[in-house]
Amino acid sequence: MARAALGLGVRELAAIAGVSFTTISRFETGKSGLQLSSADAIRRALEAQGVQFLESGQVAAGPGVALKEHQD
Repeated sequence: MARAALGLGVRELAAIAGVSFTTISRFETGKSGLQLSSADAIRRALEAQGVQFLESGQVAAGPGVALKEHQD
């Protein structure tokens, strides 16, 4: 969601984060998890582009997108 909000393609995010295109593609399609180092690199790259990651209950400092907590 963050990548799409920034208008970044998978290859663009991979280049900014310093990870492979395959790493991001496999993660986004649910085919693979992320190593901690890759997850950290992607998070830092997205934050450098202006993404704000929020914990449950936090409020964004500006416009944004959030998922509601899933209730069964």
